[in-house]
Amino acid sequence: MKEQIYIKKNVKSFEPKHIFECGQCFRWNLEPDNSYTGIVGENVLNVKKEQNNLIIKSMGNDNIQDVCNYYFDFDTDYENNKQKLLCIDDNMKQSIEFGSGIRILHQNIWEALISFIISANNNIPRIKGIIERISQKYGNEIEWESRKFYTFPTPQALSKATVNDLRSLGLGFRDIRVYETTRMVNNKEIDLSELAKIEDINKLREELLKFPGVGPKVADCIMLFSMKKYEVFPIDVWVKRVMTELYANEIDVKGKEIKSINNKQILQIANQKFGNIAGLAQQYLFYWRREM
Repeated sequence: MKEQIYIKKNVKSFEPKHIFECGQCFRWNLEPDNSYTGIVGENVLNVKKEQNNLIIKSMGNDNIQDVCNYYFDFDTDYENNKQKLLCIDDNMKQSIEFGSGIRILHQNIWEALISFIISANNNIPRIKGIIERISQKYGNEIEWESRKFYTFPTPQALSKATVNDLRSLGLGFRDIRVYETTRMVNNKEIDLSELAKIEDINKLREELLKFPGVGPKVADCIMLFSMKKYEVFPIDVWVKRVMTELYANEIDVKGKEIKSINNKQILQIANQKFGNIAGLAQQYLFYWRREM
């Protein structure tokens, strides 16, 4: 392993706090100097923004620039996408101004699959703790700057865990779901490399729903945060709340006041308003309302 540094100058649409604390990833932690340290594949990365420059240090085997360009999605024009959304209404304008530095990470499909199964009916600190314990026990250790970090375990490594092993790590009712999903992946009942090739989101969602513990919201999170399916719009409690608050009055119910809208109505609104970048709009709205 080698230590590397990558400086990306004049970066736009990148604020570490917005990216790492908007609920899309669980392996990044804030440092005393306001940088963030996380594990990406077989690499430990430390990311700090100084003025408009990113200073990214790493310890690992992979080329840091290649890792960052892929993971941070530097090839996508976020400034252009924000301009498209800014024109929609004042709600989007306010949410983008609040979370202007958000960008959607391109995470590993396997890690996203297990992580979002763990996320079901869970809170972010607990999710992060569970994933860290799994990684400590079944991942690979990387020592850097007198600290120990652990990679997310491969399907083969995690297959060593029994249901009781997973339960002892605090997974609760999710233990059997993670166990069965790991077994399915290792047995190639569903090939993750083939999943990534499916372009139709409805067909892709159907395949993801075959995994235990994957419902529509988890499937959409996996598609958005690991497969660059920007048109999907994951709906959780926060998203349902903000969409009801902001857009319920746009639903035609013959003059009746609406206190809540269902997921089908939310998706109709999202599709009409945000189109093929609905997932990005979702992140702005989610972060804005949750953090305010």
